[in-house]
Amino acid sequence: MTDPSPTEQRAPRTLVSLRAAVPGVVRAGVETISTVHGDRPVMRVRVGTTERAGALTPRDGETIAAAARTALQQRLPVVVDIASTGADIREGLAALHGWGQAARAFTACSGIVPTIMTVDGPAVSGPALLLGLADHVIMTQDAYAFVTGPHMVRQFTGEPITAVELGGAAMHARVTGVAALVVADSAAADAAVEALFDLLPGHNDELPPRIPTNDPADRSTPEAGAIIPDTATGSYDVRAVIRTIVDDGELLELRAAWAPNLVTGFASIDGRPVGFVADQPCALAGTLDIPASQKGARFVSFCDAFNIPIVTLVDTPGFYPGKDLEWRGMIRHGAQLAFAYARATVPRVNVTLRKSYGGAYIVMDSKRMGNDLALAWPSAEIAVMGAKGAVEILHRRASVAERLELEAAYEARLLNPFIAADRGFIDAVIDPADTRRELAAALSVLEDKRETIVPRSHDNSPL
Repeated sequence: MTDPSPTEQRAPRTLVSLRAAVPGVVRAGVETISTVHGDRPVMRVRVGTTERAGALTPRDGETIAAAARTALQQRLPVVVDIASTGADIREGLAALHGWGQAARAFTACSGIVPTIMTVDGPAVSGPALLLGLADHVIMTQDAYAFVTGPHMVRQFTGEPITAVELGGAAMHARVTGVAALVVADSAAADAAVEALFDLLPGHNDELPPRIPTNDPADRSTPEAGAIIPDTATGSYDVRAVIRTIVDDGELLELRAAWAPNLVTGFASIDGRPVGFVADQPCALAGTLDIPASQKGARFVSFCDAFNIPIVTLVDTPGFYPGKDLEWRGMIRHGAQLAFAYARATVPRVNVTLRKSYGGAYIVMDSKRMGNDLALAWPSAEIAVMGAKGAVEILHRRASVAERLELEAAYEARLLNPFIAADRGFIDAVIDPADTRRELAAALSVLEDKRETIVPRSHDNSPL
């Protein structure tokens, strides 16, 4: 899973070209990429700026759509390299219909074959919207993407702005969440694609390939528990906990700069690829807000579509409070995360590290949300809310001294994982040193998990 350097990469080998004689800025065909499992075939679509700044003609859109349809038929992952200034205005409305065909073809691929797009240059108007259809987007540092450009923004708002300020890679990594990864250049983008495909299946009827590792499945992880501070309000980096648990300490984190209060990424345990969703106490104290809910829901849905088990690490005091969040739709967006977990059929293991309060306890894949195994460390606090908040509500007229005494009693009686375990909400309270071993054993047992899915056109996700 370690990202290869550009010098270590082998040039992709084209096996079959599609519509090779059709003029335009798009080239498509089946190529091989190098992974830890050897060469793997993918449908590669390259949109370049060598002619007309990459402006798409109707035939270019048809070529992209034909590549996506072929990939769907042959069950091949799709990798699209985009550098385009949008539809060719000289072609008129037909050019718009071209990329519209492409959008429809990519939508048909969704959930059946993985779709990854890289951007090394502009992605403007229609091509920018295609990025929103991809499973993962990788942008180089100099790339930019937007639906409406600086000139139109300046014309309508009077605000001067540059292309980089409006839609640069750093902005999409930090503000919009469009960019899952930002890398230095096109060679690094190819390396990132290969790193992703080390962990992903070719299509939704395959299990992810096992990763070769010499890291023992029963390795003890006492350092995981040592990371948790002694104080309930102490901060720590949950990524350090993940790295102690996973094979060789390797985590491929996605969308690290967007909604940093929730960590999402891929790793492996005993060679089995796993998707991690984890509250991040060192950002907003691990509370959930709108971006975190969207980030987690999208990631859980991707893992569920491609048979990747999900491990959820919980340490959250709840949803982030504020009228701004409520007015922007915290109810709808918070429900996205609950919806994604509730419909997921892949193996799901939940580990509560410390705090798990209120509605956030429910949506972070709690037992009644349908996870397969719920574990907790002895440091876990599972309750409706913390002791201070509970006492302030239940004993408003108590003196300061009485409140302190009541808080201590509340903590001793309710803020421990054993009450939840006694009621069946936690399957086992484990020593942090046993976390890797317990997860590896659970993933092994759940490897053949299958669920019957009720036939329907599609669900109605709270978008």
